[in-house]
Amino acid sequence: MELIAGSGSFLLGTIVPFLFVLTVVVFFHELGHFAVARWCGVGVRAFSVGFGSEILGYTDKHGTRWKLSVIPLGGYVKFYGDENVASQPSPEALAKMDNDERAKAFQIKPLWQRAAIVFAGPLANFILAILIFAAIFATLGERITVPRVDSVQENSAADIAGVEAGDIVVAIDGEPVESFADVQRTVAFSAERPLEFTFDRDGSLLDLTIVPERREIDDGFGNIQRVGIIGVVHEANENDVTVIEYGPIAATGRAVEQTGLVITQSLTYIGRILIGQESADQLSGPVRVAKISGDVATLGFLALIQLAAVISVSIGLINLFPIPMLDGGHLAFYALEAIRGKPLSDRSQELGFRVGLAMVMGLMVFATWNDITNLMR
Repeated sequence: MELIAGSGSFLLGTIVPFLFVLTVVVFFHELGHFAVARWCGVGVRAFSVGFGSEILGYTDKHGTRWKLSVIPLGGYVKFYGDENVASQPSPEALAKMDNDERAKAFQIKPLWQRAAIVFAGPLANFILAILIFAAIFATLGERITVPRVDSVQENSAADIAGVEAGDIVVAIDGEPVESFADVQRTVAFSAERPLEFTFDRDGSLLDLTIVPERREIDDGFGNIQRVGIIGVVHEANENDVTVIEYGPIAATGRAVEQTGLVITQSLTYIGRILIGQESADQLSGPVRVAKISGDVATLGFLALIQLAAVISVSIGLINLFPIPMLDGGHLAFYALEAIRGKPLSDRSQELGFRVGLAMVMGLMVFATWNDITNLMR
């Protein structure tokens, strides 16, 4: 009985939140491709959330098969003229089409339309994040906490730099700071990188250079994260909290800023990995995302939908990487086509897709290995 109860708890507490988040994000990504394709007159054979065998589905009046498939780690939209779910062109399929079908084939559409269809998937991910953040800002507002230092840990980076209790952070690297959360976020992503802090100390401005230390911390759910810290503490006090209320337009603008912040932080982390300033062992795969989804779900639906926004941005970014098989790889091929004045040869595209498949599979294996290693720790 305990085994059954444990399995049920794992299903409801981890798998269900994970599938919810992933399904929402994947559906919007593919909906972006689908909507622009239909606008451009491209025929769509299938719209699938998931890969592999179909679990359930139906065919609409346009002949598109909408389906939910057994492997929930992605999805695809298959157009007329595609050889496979990665939208690899199929000359054989084009040759067998009649004139009406050829008119709807993705591969014969103008270059700008093909590029727009491909780019629409990642764009839809960014739009989804903006919509989620905007809805939260419009309904709940934004909590701003005074960025005051209430105490400084002895021998910490802040202590060595000369930070004192009572100092208020005004700016970091010239960027204005509004909330203590801004300080935490900036420091966490800047381990071992000098930051120029501007403090308000008793009405006078003071500039100090602080180098955050890299530390492993527990996020409260048993997940170990490697982040930067400077050793300052802010004591929670409701008198220090201001709730900013937003109208629909202002909420949307703030949501765009928040989405841009997630993009910037993600690209900064990836860039630091590429130049050797950050370890790649924090890259997460489906196992860790599932665990994080379950952890966040315990905090409530609002926290889970915020996680969906962040993951949506991440998936949009990843798909823009210039790797064949991904949307960015297709866009890279189209850029070459625009420069050359003609598409790459079928052989070159096929080779590119094979290399891209190997890269994607390698990345998945590496990320999953990270997940398992972190869970074991």
